[in-house]
Amino acid sequence: MELAAQYDCSRMTVNKALSQLAKSGLIERRKRSGSFVTQPHAQSAVLEIRDIKAEVQSLGLAYDYELLKREQRRADGEERERLELKAGSIVLALQCRHFAGHTPFSYEERVINLAEAATQAFDKSAPGPWLLERVPWSAAEHRIRAVGADAHMAGVLEIPEGAACLRVERRTRMNGVYVTLVQLTYPGQAFELVANFAPTQS
Repeated sequence: MELAAQYDCSRMTVNKALSQLAKSGLIERRKRSGSFVTQPHAQSAVLEIRDIKAEVQSLGLAYDYELLKREQRRADGEERERLELKAGSIVLALQCRHFAGHTPFSYEERVINLAEAATQAFDKSAPGPWLLERVPWSAAEHRIRAVGADAHMAGVLEIPEGAACLRVERRTRMNGVYVTLVQLTYPGQAFELVANFAPTQS
């Protein structure tokens, strides 16, 4: 009734507008409570490698980055298998946190198989843009799954333990050599993956 009076239109017109906003996911309508603006969802294309900073800024929010851990070490068994490394291979392992405003947006766990990366501190900026700028990747593989936040993940993302999260794991190859393996974990309620495709032609 307030919107109808404010915009000098019928209640039916206001109801149609609110219904369309709800259908688009911009508001949530609750019985006996009213209509509420929903938290914006970040969208990422399944078949693209996107900069997290750009994803956050597309939501109209300020981006920030925090390096949690950086170490050069021998690759463990799983990393050797996934990156096709020899025993004893040295990798740079990073743990980072990305923020949208003051809220944790994603948690990044990355292993880099590239000697040049060892000279980079990555304390001021994330490794993703650095790799995209300097490494002409030729192939990538995405694995996407739902996970429940363990105690560590819940603390990093500031969500309840056991909360649903979306994990995107990607390994990237350059000229037949795997350069990096990264796991990006997002709070499930704030992120969605989008794929556009068409039927194949016979």
